Amino acid sequence: MSDNQASLTAGGTTLDMPVKSGTIGPDVIDIRKLYGQTGMFTYDPGFTSTASCDSALTYIDGDEGVLLHRGYPIGQLAEHSSFMEVSYLLLNGELPSSQELADFSRTITRHTMLHEQLATFYRGFRRDAHPMAIMCGVVGALSAFYHDSTDISDPQHRKISSHRLIAKMPTIAAMAYKYSVGQPFVYPDNKLSYTGNFLKMTFGVPAEEYEVIPAVEKAMDRIFILHADHEQNASTSTVRLAGSSGANPFACIAAGIACLWGPAHGGANEAALNMLKEIGTPDRIQHYIDRAKDKNDPFRLMGFGHRVYKNYDPRATVMQSTVREVFAALNVQDPLFETALRLEEIALSDPYFAEKKLFPNVDFYSGIILSAIGFPTTMFTVLFALARTVGWVAQWNEMISDPGQKIGRPRQLYTGPTQRDYVPLSER
Repeated sequence: MSDNQASLTAGGTTLDMPVKSGTIGPDVIDIRKLYGQTGMFTYDPGFTSTASCDSALTYIDGDEGVLLHRGYPIGQLAEHSSFMEVSYLLLNGELPSSQELADFSRTITRHTMLHEQLATFYRGFRRDAHPMAIMCGVVGALSAFYHDSTDISDPQHRKISSHRLIAKMPTIAAMAYKYSVGQPFVYPDNKLSYTGNFLKMTFGVPAEEYEVIPAVEKAMDRIFILHADHEQNASTSTVRLAGSSGANPFACIAAGIACLWGPAHGGANEAALNMLKEIGTPDRIQHYIDRAKDKNDPFRLMGFGHRVYKNYDPRATVMQSTVREVFAALNVQDPLFETALRLEEIALSDPYFAEKKLFPNVDFYSGIILSAIGFPTTMFTVLFALARTVGWVAQWNEMISDPGQKIGRPRQLYTGPTQRDYVPLSER
């Protein structure tokens, strides 16, 4: 391989293919002409070695434990920024000035209410419907209520629909929760922050004033920041693939929510919490540590290790301190949380886990925090979808604005029967 091309010999033909370089990260081999010149496809199940697009949004280096949004380290953003500021950054490419942030926050606040007829839409679901099922349906239905922002060729339409999705997702999520527990919907409060407003709509009731606890509000804002975008993961790729067909943005985000619902993607923090419940008390931890080390035992420590991060998950570092802040603010006294803290301590000091790079990831901590705040496990993935909406919207906008964008069309390695003739039913 030279500095700007790679050679491939296939079927007796040698091809010179261009090598493209980004601003940081691995180079990529441009194989777009491979099929035309050789009649062959590449084979890459899961697309783990395939760059599907150009993007200037998020960069991950799993080996070094690096996550950057528009170049800014996630740790700095989580420590010093707000979710609204990170949302502006992802959408616009630069951190906002004070006035730009105030204007953006005001715009989002003014879009938080839902069309009143959607309340009736909610009542069409069974009372015990999973909140993610409700989210898929309601978000997909937004295109039936907001016709004035579905022309994807119009930059102003794209901007309005982006703001609407970011603004309305907390209201949709809170209403899904309220519907599941049989409580009345709580309308948005324009005096509160994005995150404080969500907490009030979720846990407030009309019968009394709701007081936002600063430590909880800060923790939720951090969780939203840490889940805002994560490069070309399964749900983001789903949004891009749906968007490549020209589908409206509400339908694209609904598709992303459906993908996120899968337990291998958005359900990891729920799995981690269920594992802690199985362990039970701190005195049982060593037994489960031993089971995790036994290759013949199917038990695995959930919330440890990560498919992308082969080093410490940079998001988990932020969550470590946040766990303790929330516990202190809420005066948490629960054996489950003591078990979590003790498990973290043991795993971090055990050479086996260090050697295998099985460090606690963001899902290990976020599940604990969300449970302490009062969210049921069925809401965990909903909160993930709420936060990830800004990333999906930013990725969708980037794709639609790309002049080289074309409809997604993966190919396959066909392993079925070769051509054969139809046999009439009477002869079978």
